[in-house]
Amino acid sequence: MRTISIVYFSGFGHTHLMAQAIAEGANQSPNTIVKTIRIVGKQIAEGRWNDSTILETLHEADAIIFGSPTYMGGVASEFKAFLDGASQVWLQQGWKNKLAGGFTHSGSPAGDNQSTLLYLAINAAQHGMLWVSLGEMPIQANGLNRLGASLGVIGQTEPNFTQEATLDAGDRLTAQHYGHRIAMTTHRWHKS
Repeated sequence: MRTISIVYFSGFGHTHLMAQAIAEGANQSPNTIVKTIRIVGKQIAEGRWNDSTILETLHEADAIIFGSPTYMGGVASEFKAFLDGASQVWLQQGWKNKLAGGFTHSGSPAGDNQSTLLYLAINAAQHGMLWVSLGEMPIQANGLNRLGASLGVIGQTEPNFTQEATLDAGDRLTAQHYGHRIAMTTHRWHKS
């Protein structure tokens, strides 16, 4: 069995829907345990994130997929606090050689969301992790990779804060594909 943890923050629910779709895709791979871990504001006290239970869960994972909405051209402050709080893991190189991936959601098609994926990939590289790309051609007829990302999954929904969060069908399909790709890559990396 291989374990994939999806750790994310979601402010309005869109990134949460992406995390669920990634989990659905990863669960398509046999012998895979998928854990979704939602970062919340109450884990932050006096500006510092701290939750040892989450860090232990991530320590046991074979792959970690990071997710954050794109706010003002970067990761949400709550997710940044989590990444900063995980610096103790970095000091021990606790995630070294784990597989990593990332996803983000924004309110506009550009939204500078590529910078969020870059930030997540750089953070993973600093931990000595191995990043898994999306691996799909852009703008496919079925909606797969409709926004043309390569580094990870980008989703976009026009902002409407009076309605329940939704996810574009193509973004959902892309997220499912990515979860499956990371699960298959994890099994291949561990030769199981």
